[in-house]
Amino acid sequence: MFGNLGAFLNGNMFMGLFGADVGVKLGDADQEALKAAGGTPFGPAERPMSGYLTLPPGLSGDQAQGWINKSLAFVAALPAKAKKPSSKPKRTPT
Repeated sequence: MFGNLGAFLNGNMFMGLFGADVGVKLGDADQEALKAAGGTPFGPAERPMSGYLTLPPGLSGDQAQGWINKSLAFVAALPAKAKKPSSKPKRTPT
């Protein structure tokens, strides 16, 4: 990933940390609502993560929980991510 913590459901990240920022993955309508509430692009400034926004500072715990719940519900509706096959050959015990 990018060296920080992420919360995943079925292989899809719904929430992550980048420095002090908490980012959530949202559908288009919720992204617009969060932008209107002060949400900004999430991740490195030169390459923010598509579909993720940073929760604005100063949210109450209940407000943040509401956005996290929306993110979790959005990601729960996505198909599970298939595991990529390992690029390393399997070792057999000798």
